[in-house]
Parts: sequence; structure tokens; C-alpha cells
Amino acid sequence: MRLMVYSHDTFGLGNIRRMLAICHYLHATVEDLSILIVSGSPMLQSFRVANGIDYIKLPCLKRAESGELGVKFLPMETEEVIRLRRELLLSTVISFRPDVVLVDKKPDGLAGELEPALRHIRCALPETQVSLVLRDILDAPEKTAAEWRERGYNNVLHWYYDHILVLGQQSVFDVCAEYRIPPAIARKVMYCGYVARHEALEASEKVRTRLGAERDAALVLATAGGGEDGFKVMQRSMEAARLLQARRPVQMVIVAGPELAVEQRNQLCAAAATMPHTRVVEFLPDMLSHMHAADVVISMGGYNTVCELATLHKRAVVVPRSTPVQEQAIRMERIAGLGPFATLALDTLGAEGLAEAVLAQLNAGDHRLCSEWRLDLGALPRIARLIGHFKGRRHTQAAGLPAHRDDVLLMDAAAS
Repeated sequence: MRLMVYSHDTFGLGNIRRMLAICHYLHATVEDLSILIVSGSPMLQSFRVANGIDYIKLPCLKRAESGELGVKFLPMETEEVIRLRRELLLSTVISFRPDVVLVDKKPDGLAGELEPALRHIRCALPETQVSLVLRDILDAPEKTAAEWRERGYNNVLHWYYDHILVLGQQSVFDVCAEYRIPPAIARKVMYCGYVARHEALEASEKVRTRLGAERDAALVLATAGGGEDGFKVMQRSMEAARLLQARRPVQMVIVAGPELAVEQRNQLCAAAATMPHTRVVEFLPDMLSHMHAADVVISMGGYNTVCELATLHKRAVVVPRSTPVQEQAIRMERIAGLGPFATLALDTLGAEGLAEAVLAQLNAGDHRLCSEWRLDLGALPRIARLIGHFKGRRHTQAAGLPAHRDDVLLMDAAAS
């Protein structure tokens, strides 16, 4: 069976990391599955992919603070690159002929680039199952509902999509109610739970030794994902490290992120050079092992980071951003009480407050014994059962047996 995954990614690493986690799990659990990822992420080639998974890299676009799209690398007009991406997506669908398509976040793709491919699927590949994959929270309810109305997303979902897979809990954020999704579209929604991380972990002692953490020192890891919007968190983490190290042995590791501006990364590196127990790295391909080895994690409130913290039962100090979208701030507000984390506002973040919050987490107990995270982390097996059901139905049709569209079974597969 052939699975095509579309992830547009114009900002950060969140979307492509989440979709890669889904792809790796599906490849490991669903037999005879070929996966083709189509993405504009500039970091796609930096992640390991298994045999049976490949990707097509779309030309990069970027989004300015005003929200306008622009070209990231090529000396071309934005409309030219969008047209090129649209044609690549259509030709990929025509040639690859996917049995299942997973679309990340935007129903018709970036700037509507996916719509011709979706139309071809419905006309030429009527048995292909198309599912939209949404993280738990997109943005503030009023803003998101207005955007969906303006862009006609409900019509797109009505005509082209079989299912909407929400990577979250209805009890945390009811997408249908919050975003005013019409009942006819809401029937396609399945709440799958959050995405647990299943990578093999490197031994914590080996990681700590490589990072230079002494045996009696606490290891604090600061990360802001891709880093494009994380400089303030990194800067305050550097300043907090000085305060913490004056009070107890602390090794601070700051992951700047590949999208952080060069001058800002240089500024962090220059400051770290004056601090013997603080280091700055640009990117960690095995972030999960490093988070596991840390006693406390400083992070922003992105979806992937929260899922990683929950998977590892990790103590954390979370600094969610509230602009240009409110997604992170809403997430941390809604899951308050479901994990052992402190939340600090980005706008008023200071070094002293951050240092105190980290110190409180360090004093709260052994990070390896923390079991306070209570998010439902069952998304991956539920999606795998759904894909397995699609596969079984295709085999039934290939054998000439009557096919039945069993929506009750599909709902049970995603809800169990």
C-alpha cells in the first residue's frame, strides 16, 4: 500500500517532525507500506528516514511576521514558486497513485497549492482515502473559525476528505465546538490522543558525559525547536545559568536551533565561551535522548515538545509564545494540572524568574521518578489501526469481494 504525506512547513521544525514521527511508526507497524513525504521543510534531509520511506523536497517558502509568503532561497517570484510547488504536487499524485494521503494542517495546502492534486484524487483515484491531520490547537478559536470561513476550508473538507485526525484530546480542546465546525464535517473528526515518541534512547550517563556534565551537577537543557522565534528564551536561559551556577552545580546546554539568526547564535556562543559549565549547540538530531538525560528542560510550548516531555515524564519550565498565534499559550493553559511543569509568560520573562522556576523543579525530586504527566499518548497506534483498516479494505476490493464503508468501525479504530 502507498501512503503520501504532505507537510508544507514554512516556519520551524514542528510540522515535519510530527509527521515524520507518524511515518516512522506506521512504517514499523503496518506491513508492506511505502511512504512518500512531500514537504517544503529546509531541514527534511537532516532527519533519518528508514528504508521504505522517501521524500520529495519542494522549493522553500517563508512567512514574514505580517503573514505574507515569500521565497526563502530561489531568486524567483513568490507566485512562480507556488506554481512550481503546485505542479510538483499534482505530478507526484499522478505518478505515485497513493492509496492513502495524510495532509498536515492546511486542507488545501499552502496558498491552495494542494487543491489540484486533491481534485485529481477524487476524479481519478476515488478509492484513495484522504485524511487531514490537525495538532490539538491551531490558534485562538475566533481567529481560526474566521480563517476557515474565509478560506472555504469546510467546503474543501466536505468534497475532498474522508477523515480529520485530531492529535489531541477532546477533553483538553474540543476542536469541533471551539472552531464551530459544522455537524456534517464534525462527523469526520476523530480524536486520536497525543503523539508519543518511540525512538530508542541513548544511555543518559553517556549523553551527560558527552555534554560535560559532572556526576553531582544538575543538567538543564534549553530548547526552542527550530529557534526562529526562540532567541529571548535562549538569552534568558543563558542569564539564568549564571544565577543557577552561583547557587549549585548546574550544566546548562542551550540548543539554539537551525533557524536562529546567525548573529543571535553568535551572541549566545560568545556568552557561553565565558561560562565553563554552559554550552550552545545548533541542532541535536537525537533530541529525545538529550531531554531524557536532563534533570529539567526549559522549552517553549510547541506541540512536539509537550509530547516529548509527556513521553519522558520530564519536569520542565515552559515559556509559550502568544504571537503571532496563541496556540502555545492556549495549550499550556488547557493542560495545566496534567503535567509537572511551570509556565512563564514570554513577554515578561526575566532571568531571575526563570532561574527560580528551574531551581524549584530541581528541588521537586528525581526527574526519573516523575509520573505526573497525564496526557493520552495513544495517537500513533490509533492512526496505525486506521491505516491498517484502509489496507484491509483495499485487499478485499482487490479480491473482488463487496466493499463496505464502515464508518462505525473507523470511529472505533480511532477512539479505542
